[in-house]
Amino acid sequence: MIVPKGPQLWRMVAYVGRPLLYLVAWDVFIVVAYMVLHWDWVGSKNIPLALYGSAIGIIVGFRNKSAYGRWWEARQLWGQIVNNSRSLARQVCSTMQPSRADDQGEQDDLQALQRKLVYHQIAFVHSLRQQLRGLAPWNELEPLLSSSEIESLRQEKNVPLTIQQRMGRMLREARNRGWVDSLEWQAMDRNVDDLADSQGGAERIKNTPMPKQYDFYPRLFVQIYCVLLPVGMVEQLGWFTPLGSTLVGFMMLALDKIGRDLEDPFDNTIYDVPITAITTTIEMNLRQLLGETKLPEPIKPVRGVLW
Repeated sequence: MIVPKGPQLWRMVAYVGRPLLYLVAWDVFIVVAYMVLHWDWVGSKNIPLALYGSAIGIIVGFRNKSAYGRWWEARQLWGQIVNNSRSLARQVCSTMQPSRADDQGEQDDLQALQRKLVYHQIAFVHSLRQQLRGLAPWNELEPLLSSSEIESLRQEKNVPLTIQQRMGRMLREARNRGWVDSLEWQAMDRNVDDLADSQGGAERIKNTPMPKQYDFYPRLFVQIYCVLLPVGMVEQLGWFTPLGSTLVGFMMLALDKIGRDLEDPFDNTIYDVPITAITTTIEMNLRQLLGETKLPEPIKPVRGVLW
């Protein structure tokens, strides 16, 4: 996610990039052909640029609204994952109590299970992040799970789901040993269910791309409009045609690209939802609940981009 401190003109121009250069070259060609070569047929003030521009603006705006809706839903789902992760870890650390307070061995077993549950939740969010971005999660899981646990996960198609299944078994073990009562167990299990719902929502966005028509036709219409811009302006603007055409074309090209960048919020690009920063924050919070003091550093923007 781009988080610049202020407007950056070079980044704004570079955002459109090559199409804008093509448009400038086309503008110059039309002006030279009309003003120098006197090819009067290359210009026509009868082209209804305002009407075309309004129609294309509506089409692109509708597509961009749909694309931003996907991006914002993805951010909301990860906000739910943050809240449910904190709630589950808090419940694990505060509600689980040994059935016999004087049994040091049982207390040690309980603390080990609490730590294992919280570490599995951290592993869940990291593995979900990597799965959504199409990356392998094993490096992220090494500090959290044992080598045997990681090796068994390599055979699974959906690593986050398997981790959740193991967490459910650990919660059932805690209930069977009397460390939580039925109501406390239900509350924690409900948090795990909510995490599964959020995972399913994120996977739905990842696995259901925008219809190709939403990508192809708005881009085609914008390109046609940019081709017509200098043709419709050259009779009135003359040598200033590249200025007017480039400014209007830049706005149209930028709007088209904004929608295409936002429609895939887990595509591992600079326009993604910053789930690396989010999962690192979750890990910091959960380790803190365990009483650990050696915490990972927060992810900071790199060259104006927060991953």
